[in-house]
Amino acid sequence: MDISVIVPVYNEEGNVNLLYSRLSNVLNKICNEWEVIFVNDYSKDNTLSLVKKLSYEDKHINYLSFSRNFGHQIAVSAGLDYCKGKAVVIIDADLQDPPELIEEMYNRYKEGYKVVYAKRKAAKGISFFKRITSKIFYRLLNKMTNIKIPLDTGDFRLIDRVIVEHLKNMPERNKFLRGQIAWLGYRQTSVEFVREARFSGETGYPFSKMLRFALDGITSFSDKPLVAVSKTGFAISGLSFLFILYALVAHFIFKSTISGWTSLMICIAFIGGIQLITIGIIGEYIGRMNKDIRKRPLYIVEETSDKYDENDINSSNV
Repeated sequence: MDISVIVPVYNEEGNVNLLYSRLSNVLNKICNEWEVIFVNDYSKDNTLSLVKKLSYEDKHINYLSFSRNFGHQIAVSAGLDYCKGKAVVIIDADLQDPPELIEEMYNRYKEGYKVVYAKRKAAKGISFFKRITSKIFYRLLNKMTNIKIPLDTGDFRLIDRVIVEHLKNMPERNKFLRGQIAWLGYRQTSVEFVREARFSGETGYPFSKMLRFALDGITSFSDKPLVAVSKTGFAISGLSFLFILYALVAHFIFKSTISGWTSLMICIAFIGGIQLITIGIIGEYIGRMNKDIRKRPLYIVEETSDKYDENDINSSNV
């Protein structure tokens, strides 16, 4: 298999057929053996029916369907477990990332690069709020970690088989694939493109999911929040000691007792707030450790293409 294309889908009935048409045109042009794996993340619309129909009509199309919604990154991970290509492309189904760019990515891959990621030089149909928060997050993440995650990129990329095998050996439950790929190293390069507006449907990544995704990225690749918590604790302890020393000196030497209910309540509320934030940050790390320790299946596949045999299924992380 020359190329595998992994497409996570969630309520994408308006995009599936056009995506298939554009993907097949590109892949038939650049290679002989290829496959597209649609990973249905428990869609509520007719996405699965459309994907099944494509699978019956075209030998190149396969699909996995989850027993519930496990999330975008898990869907991509499932595709990585099942794919057979020497080169693997990850692309979303909303047509914001143009399938035609795969040809240029594949050409760069043949030059010897193990990772070719698509870098946005402009983006259409994205709100100012989402654009600015995305820029802030990735620049903040690069400041907080020792690895450099490419700026203005998503999961749209082509990776070599060796990268796929490394990713399959990473046991984290809270996946942040673009960070994991950057952490692996190897020769990486980019191709630039203009990101189009979503062709049909609504995004599956509202602000709440984006915030959770950001937390996964930070906690997976940085311990600086814990360091910041420790430094803040020492700083507050130092200030509190100085305040206690000042109060004792004022009372016993200058005979001036510090009074005031308001100032006392402000100090208690401030220290209490810091303590709750500290516990919350530590809890995020402990929660992720707890998920890894339990070692539950990363996902559960309810249904697959008839083209997968028992060996394919038994060898996957299900």
